[in-house]
Amino acid sequence: MRRNCLRVESGSSHVIFKAASHGFHCYFPSLPIYSNSLLFSLPTHYCPLKTQIQMGFGGLLGFQYGIVQAPLGPDISGPELVAAVANAGGLGLLRAPDWESPDYVRELIRKTRALTDKPFGIGVILAFPHEQNLKAILDEKVAVVQVYWGECSKDLVDQVHSAGVKIIPQVGSVEEASKAVDVGVDAIIVQGREAGGHVIGQEGLISILPRVVEIVGDKDIPVIAAGSISDSRGYVAALALGARGVCLGTRFVATEESNAHPTYKRKLVELEATDYTNIFGRARWPGAPQRVLQTPFYDDWKSLPANENESNQPVIGRSTINGLDIDIRRFAGTVPNATTKGDIESMAMYAGQGVGLIKEILPAGEVVRRLVEGAQHLIRTHLSSFVHKD
Repeated sequence: MRRNCLRVESGSSHVIFKAASHGFHCYFPSLPIYSNSLLFSLPTHYCPLKTQIQMGFGGLLGFQYGIVQAPLGPDISGPELVAAVANAGGLGLLRAPDWESPDYVRELIRKTRALTDKPFGIGVILAFPHEQNLKAILDEKVAVVQVYWGECSKDLVDQVHSAGVKIIPQVGSVEEASKAVDVGVDAIIVQGREAGGHVIGQEGLISILPRVVEIVGDKDIPVIAAGSISDSRGYVAALALGARGVCLGTRFVATEESNAHPTYKRKLVELEATDYTNIFGRARWPGAPQRVLQTPFYDDWKSLPANENESNQPVIGRSTINGLDIDIRRFAGTVPNATTKGDIESMAMYAGQGVGLIKEILPAGEVVRRLVEGAQHLIRTHLSSFVHKD
């Protein structure tokens, strides 16, 4: 097998692609090969990226494709979005409140279960109070707990595993990833600096992702790529770097089932530029930079003095967040959801650098379908020259 090429193993009823590194396996049943051009004949109902790995692609958790919908707050990845992603074969993630509200968490989970019988999960930010919420999550036995911005300790991993639930930390550095491997997590989401919303690391995805894959080595801990992935090209690129799946946030904000405010969704389609900043949420969440859309409001205020924060700013709107009515102050960092009233265009609008690839608001299931079928097309038509039959 040539290094950095794909190898084809053919049998009587299947073909398996294997990358030269890091275990990229794609399983194609009844897939004929025609000469060196690898013209594929696939049944229309079959997913070309359904693979034989334990996590993410129909294995350990039971969801079909290696596509994860990031947990989006406040209330943006609600039951409708999460269920739509799950029903399409991806892993949808609810977002737990930033304060203790276990009854609300149970309600979110049960509403989602009423909309899908597929596995789904919930994201928890460890920097905020979460112990009661986590207990409710584990009592409800969702498939996955995703954790972010805090220590994913061995005690936490053991607590989650004891409930029969899988745990996936999102990391922004090689050091974080190494610690996650040591404590026995089930998968790792690697976030590049290109990502929208709160960004924990400083490295770009193309730099950090293969290094984390190397750290994981032959351990059965799938690595999932996050940051600026908006379409099938990003999906295939992540696989080439050794990832076993992708996690998308901005692309799923811009869906019909997303609970984002219509103005926010529209801006994701209209605007292309983003910036890495810390002007939002300085009082509530200090030391947590964000990537936001460069809206006219942001351009006017991006040089906000360091001594300014949302605590002494005027109220510009009001939202219902996790069941509570909350005032939104200027620079609060609270993105507008469907309930928000007020000066919407003066609120934070998180987005990754891949936002310029988002051209329309789509159903979540269509996003998943295009990711999978687009990746099939790329592998078949653009990468076939790198494939060699042994």
